[in-house]
Amino acid sequence: MELFAVSQWEIILRLTVAVVLGLAVGAERSRVGKRAGMRTYALVCLGAALFIVIAGMVSFQYANTFVFDPLRVASQVVVGIGFLGAGIIYVQRQVLTGLTTAAGLWVVAGVGAACGYGLYVVAAYVTFLTLVIFEGLWYVEERFIRIARTDVEEDFIQSATHNRPHHEEES
Repeated sequence: MELFAVSQWEIILRLTVAVVLGLAVGAERSRVGKRAGMRTYALVCLGAALFIVIAGMVSFQYANTFVFDPLRVASQVVVGIGFLGAGIIYVQRQVLTGLTTAAGLWVVAGVGAACGYGLYVVAAYVTFLTLVIFEGLWYVEERFIRIARTDVEEDFIQSATHNRPHHEEES
């Protein structure tokens, strides 16, 4: 059977699975207080799946008339998510923020694309890995890496304070 010679129920299933998996990742982001949360992740995942489904259905429907390549749409989803991600990343007080959220949205767009192609096991596995990365590695960073970074920063501040030249006040 062709990839997009499927029933309307299969299409609804693909879109629904995309929303559920996007919600799962978004729920974790909401739980840790990020602005891009359940709705954002669910919409990105759904939108990616929808674009893939539309491209596949159109290419299947007009296969004898026109030449369509549904992989072109997938590549454009990647580019489009880049713009969305770029809007999330910013620097405030010399601290880069939003990079992990942008990366998460990029991955969840891939999850949506996989759902659009009907690759449910791949989509579910990538969702699982994304949640492991967000949750598990957050703990590792908070427990071990940030402590080490804080120690280095404190050492730097102390050495800069103690080594600073003292200027005599002018009268």
